[in-house]
Amino acid sequence: MSMRNNKNSTQKMTIAESLRLTIQQEMERDKKVFCIGEDIGIKGGFGGAFTVTLGLSEQFGHERILDTPISETGIAGVAIGAALSGMRPIADVQYSDFLFCAMDQLVNQAAKLRFMSGGKLKVPMVMRAPGGATTRGSQHSQSLESYFLHVPGLKVACPSTAYDAKGLLTSAIRDDSPVLFFEHKLLYGSKGNRAEKGSISPVGEVPLYDYTIPFGKAKIRKKGKDVTILGKLRSVYTALEASKTLEQRNISCEVIDPRTIVPFDSKLLFNSVKKTGRLVIVDECTKTGGWAGEISALVQENIFKYLKKPVVRVTAPDTPVPFAPKLENFFIPQAKDVVKEVLKLF
Repeated sequence: MSMRNNKNSTQKMTIAESLRLTIQQEMERDKKVFCIGEDIGIKGGFGGAFTVTLGLSEQFGHERILDTPISETGIAGVAIGAALSGMRPIADVQYSDFLFCAMDQLVNQAAKLRFMSGGKLKVPMVMRAPGGATTRGSQHSQSLESYFLHVPGLKVACPSTAYDAKGLLTSAIRDDSPVLFFEHKLLYGSKGNRAEKGSISPVGEVPLYDYTIPFGKAKIRKKGKDVTILGKLRSVYTALEASKTLEQRNISCEVIDPRTIVPFDSKLLFNSVKKTGRLVIVDECTKTGGWAGEISALVQENIFKYLKKPVVRVTAPDTPVPFAPKLENFFIPQAKDVVKEVLKLF
């Protein structure tokens, strides 16, 4: 029996390794799956900016690990065209900041063609988008997930663990809708000279066999009864760190990881907030018009009577991401910031 079909086979790996394994397995399973992006298959290269495609060009060749010029508009356009023609592309833009160069393709083409054709056209593509502040300055460090909440037709995934990365990416590749797949740069666990300073690098047991995680199914990372803390990507770990400090003050925290923000598992969140009566949302996106504000409105519109206190947002401030490490640490929500805001609720 192959490791892929052995339901007991698991291996400890980083998120970068988990993503690589997923792409490898899906390309072996389906010849219509291919990768396209900048520096993803250069001989002797790093396998993309964060090692995710390392070694795949040697296995699948450059026709399926397709290097491109520096043109995010071109990458998105080719991916959309290929998807419309029956392929299943996985596109890589190196940094989520560069998605702005492909906005017309993503927003006006990929997201809308299925609707405009009455369901006759499908755009089964994945756009991988590494994000998060990592001392690279304002144009290479943004968290942009919130922008795409306002684009009907796109699905948005935000994995925080190696297990989730594999299950969600498998689901994304097999989905007939376009998926934006956000990955936090400090969660990859890339090694050597591609390692990120300040990485959390969560290593987890990942099944080697096929499995999927359905979109719109959140996960309770820690159970509690006094306050609900919701965070995505790296903010999940910020919330968990804060919960340890708060437990020492006899405040029991329930930490929720949405895993996907479009679709969003409102049912699980509502049930948690009904129990705790308090909600704190932690997010590295800037505050105004962000995901945290949208979730706050969703909760207050639907289960206002269960709230003991107003919903609290702990987010990045409304400024560009600073370059200096000390300023960046001030910009990004820290566990101590979450602790401070939670204590105000009691």
